[in-house]
Amino acid sequence: MSGRRTARYGGLRVTAYSFLVFCTVLALCVPARSESPGLLVQAQRSTTESTLMSIQFHGLQNGWAAGSGGVILTTRDGGKTWRKTSSGTTALLLSLFFPDRQRGWVAGAGGMLRRTTDGGETWQRIPLEIQQPLYHVSFVSPTVGWVVGGAGVILHTVDGGERWVEQTSGTNAALYAAHFLDERRGTVVGALGTALSTDDGGATWVPQETQSAVTLFDVFFTDSLTGWTVGNAGALFQTSDGGRRWIDRTFPCGKGCTNLTDLLKIRFTSPRSGWIVGGHGVVYRTSDAGFSWREEGLIGKASIFGLTFPEPNHGWVAGEQGTILHLQPGR
Repeated sequence: MSGRRTARYGGLRVTAYSFLVFCTVLALCVPARSESPGLLVQAQRSTTESTLMSIQFHGLQNGWAAGSGGVILTTRDGGKTWRKTSSGTTALLLSLFFPDRQRGWVAGAGGMLRRTTDGGETWQRIPLEIQQPLYHVSFVSPTVGWVVGGAGVILHTVDGGERWVEQTSGTNAALYAAHFLDERRGTVVGALGTALSTDDGGATWVPQETQSAVTLFDVFFTDSLTGWTVGNAGALFQTSDGGRRWIDRTFPCGKGCTNLTDLLKIRFTSPRSGWIVGGHGVVYRTSDAGFSWREEGLIGKASIFGLTFPEPNHGWVAGEQGTILHLQPGR
């Protein structure tokens, strides 16, 4: 278990997402427990050695995870048991999203996009005239969603995925993540410090100034003004004006630090409580709206790519070596 430390606007380092296509998986995740003040961590048996890139829960019982080799896992008992379902592909699956418990989507390498209408039991391929990797899929309702990917690709649907329309992003940079507050307001981030915003559902995308060339892997807004984005080499940026200006909050390296870890996912469960995960099993937590971040001790050093909190006191992370961990803050 890693040590704990408190850092203001802090981070670590090591390229994790940049080599995700080449991840080598090693061993099965086995049940174990780790406790630190205010946090109980329990490893769950994933039944796979694949690297898991994405995880999501609806409520505390129904969950899904996806990753390398086309693997898709599902649970109906809060992760006590995970089982594989047939995705129909061996492509690297990079993102998974379920608008509800029955309808879901996975996106991945080579323009791969698939959907399910039966809770993940069966999956159907969606033909697209795109060969770029699709890094992120998300919906704000069962009918309205977006997919972002390589070379500035942004796809949009308003009919539950029956038809996908490519939007003009104005960039050739790889886009790794999107966060939408509603059907009109959203932000996407990606390579070379790219951040774009829209207030018209993506009909137009406006570049935002990050004043950085770091690769940004994820973005999350707690309201229309306050947002966060994370990236390689411990990059952490905050906005309090809806993205017009992003302030660099990257953690200081600190004494003896030689390598900063990539920060790969960020989520807030309330305006004050947030989580960041990344390379080598790093997990940071804030309880004061990001004024300070505390490193939490987890089980092992597997890089963490997926993060979900269906409820404030129950979260799951997923990553290398089939790792799935159940987080219970407040315990």
